Amino acid sequence: MVIAGGGPTGLMLAAELTLAGVEVVIVEPRANAELDSSRGGGLLSRTIEVLDQRGVAQRFVDAGQIHTMYGFGGVFFDVSDLPTRYSFVLALPQKQFEPMFADWVLRELGAPILRGREVVGFAQDDDGVDVELSDGSSLRADYLVGCDGGRSAVRKLAGIDFVGLAPSTSWMIAEGYMDDPPETGFFYDEVGSHAIRRLDDAGFVGMVLTEREVEHDREPTIDDLRATLVGIYGTDFGLTTTTFVSRFTDMTRQAATYRAGRVLLAGDAAHIHPPQGGQGMGTGMQDAVNLGWKLAQVVKGISPETLLDTYQSERHPVAARVLQNTQAQVLLGRRDERHQSLRATMADVLTMDEPRHHIFAMLAALDLHYDFGEGHHLVGRRMPDLDIHTADGPTRVFALMHSAQPVLLNLGTPGAFDVSPWADRVRMVDATYAGAWELPVIGAVAAPAAVLIRPDGYVAWAGEPTDPALREALTFWFGPPR
Repeated sequence: MVIAGGGPTGLMLAAELTLAGVEVVIVEPRANAELDSSRGGGLLSRTIEVLDQRGVAQRFVDAGQIHTMYGFGGVFFDVSDLPTRYSFVLALPQKQFEPMFADWVLRELGAPILRGREVVGFAQDDDGVDVELSDGSSLRADYLVGCDGGRSAVRKLAGIDFVGLAPSTSWMIAEGYMDDPPETGFFYDEVGSHAIRRLDDAGFVGMVLTEREVEHDREPTIDDLRATLVGIYGTDFGLTTTTFVSRFTDMTRQAATYRAGRVLLAGDAAHIHPPQGGQGMGTGMQDAVNLGWKLAQVVKGISPETLLDTYQSERHPVAARVLQNTQAQVLLGRRDERHQSLRATMADVLTMDEPRHHIFAMLAALDLHYDFGEGHHLVGRRMPDLDIHTADGPTRVFALMHSAQPVLLNLGTPGAFDVSPWADRVRMVDATYAGAWELPVIGAVAAPAAVLIRPDGYVAWAGEPTDPALREALTFWFGPPR
């Protein structure tokens, strides 16, 4: 398996495939995992849960800062009371997170990476893909996955349309040193919102500034940054140097399809949107967790290639929703009187429990519901991390998932179902649990006697072990009995 791109999405996919015993190689243009700017600001609840499912969440929580207030289009509200162990926002800049994450994937799990190279071409046939690299070498793989960002070469080479909306707003983003930096905070004018944040005590700051013009034909320079600062604040605060300066817009685009034969897309290669709500990195990592086990089963001959169709049907609507809510947040952030009226109304709404739970569950991806058809309320939703008791003692559901295997959790009479025809693929665990079952937004649900949990943490089936639908679910998701 070849993964183009060694950012968080590519690393997450490499981790999932490696845990599943599939050979993989990452192709990454950068020489190392270091970033030239902070980039993503942190992790939201479901992404931390995904890391917990693999046993590594705590190292990132320890490295970051926990915040229990979050914003939707600049309207802030409390997020501390949803039913998850991680009902908070973890401030952990991507510049700090990514090297730590790469250390786990590359050093601890042993996934290989080819640095200083990128995918420049490919040819696929019925048996695999020949991938051409920028150094003149080539790789033969079962599949190629483009995790190579918004300007994805893999997407372009595959001829996949990237459809959406043109930008209506442009922001300059930068980090640098000032002789006389202002206090951290926001400033608003008729153009939009602007923010400067002190990053240390030596005058190092981060900036996000709304620009007057939307269209630009080149990357910004330090002189452009100085001029923009003067136009907004009347001074450049003694800006001396920059370590990073770029721009982004509210352009939103999504790949028309996430798969073209043996070539697939994930993360920013499949969807781009403005950063409002901080959902980009987590959405890409969750793409990877959804795709990884499915690819592994197809490559190993456990499941037919049609299983990959569920990646498109499940993840495409998720990203479409992210694009929609980020567009709404951009509108809420505008400073004209009409939009401020809308903002004031939204602020009132978010003082109420149900709306703020709904909005944060959406931003944090805690409310995702994949459509698996009729069944228990749990089916198609994330499995709660219950404190259970097994023959080996007390444990948590997420601890059962560290190896990225599917789990059949039996909470009723031991031996009520014979899982032996799937024993080489599905782990059977007898356990007891006496507490309540609660889902974000949905609330309390009836306790099932058994739950079939996919490797990505979503419930494939729930009910009584005697239900014929259990065998059907096992066969559909994890291959026929043996």
